Amino acid sequence: MNVINIDTIAFVGSGIVRPECVLATGAGDLYVSDRRGAFTRIDADGRQTLFGAGLTCFGKPLLVNGIELLPDGSALLTQLDDPGGVWRFTVDGTLTPFLLEVDGTPLPATNFVHADAQGRVWATVSTRAQPRTLARSRKRADGFIAMLDQRGARIVADGLSFTNEAKVDPSGQWLYVNQTYARELNRFPIKPNGDLGPREAVTRFGAGIFPDGLTFDIDGAVWITSPYSNSLIRVDCDGRQTLIFDDIDRTFIEDVERQYQDDVMTRSTMPTKIPARVLGNISSMAFGGPNMKTAYIGSLLDDRIATVALPVAGAPPPHWNARFVKR
Repeated sequence: MNVINIDTIAFVGSGIVRPECVLATGAGDLYVSDRRGAFTRIDADGRQTLFGAGLTCFGKPLLVNGIELLPDGSALLTQLDDPGGVWRFTVDGTLTPFLLEVDGTPLPATNFVHADAQGRVWATVSTRAQPRTLARSRKRADGFIAMLDQRGARIVADGLSFTNEAKVDPSGQWLYVNQTYARELNRFPIKPNGDLGPREAVTRFGAGIFPDGLTFDIDGAVWITSPYSNSLIRVDCDGRQTLIFDDIDRTFIEDVERQYQDDVMTRSTMPTKIPARVLGNISSMAFGGPNMKTAYIGSLLDDRIATVALPVAGAPPPHWNARFVKR
């Protein structure tokens, strides 16, 4: 049974193209990736501003997937096409390379980027496979995590199954990451030099759950979004899972599960509409609002952001006081 009734879900924004990634700030603004450009900012009063309309890199459209706000007023964007990488974007519309290669190898399509409180930048590559749909398999594990700090850029974790969102927890001691097609939430201890210790499995997910986005609440629990099932799940520090809500079509998810078990998801494409009553393939989540008890939820197949009140507050992310401005 859902903890939250999906009929209480409301929406903000409109006309956004593939709002995969959503960030919330203390000013009450939302920053949402938008394939029409870089991202759309939704101000606290509801006003929308599209930044970076028609951006290109390497002569191709910029397919923004992950976004991050930096203290200097600029933003980082990931390019979900080959060649990929992380790009810096400023309010005057300038796009410049930030991280395009690691260990001498150009970055392929890059999924997500996160800047932690120490100023380190973490980026995930879901797979080295081309096309990327070949990585929709529990048998393939060729994703990795790159990190950039004062020592330079390097791969700090490899051999992951469709590496998705990765974030440092509020304690600063652990890097959490979702392996989407291994259906695991993992974490790595962060060493003093920024390198990672051995991977630990926090929890494993069952039928129909493919973890994508993650964020932290004030109690140290991790909140997970699952696109195919439109599920929001809270994972306690001990790995115990609580289903907050889902918006699921049983026939559809049974077919997805059959494809996954038969290892034929690589042959299929994402439908243009997930059969569901309210939601559209949720992919990421941010805590926001005056008391940080409001969830803002990104989506692969919607043009707006879902929002719902939660029973617990979020932990402020490193970008909580950032704003995309000219400095």
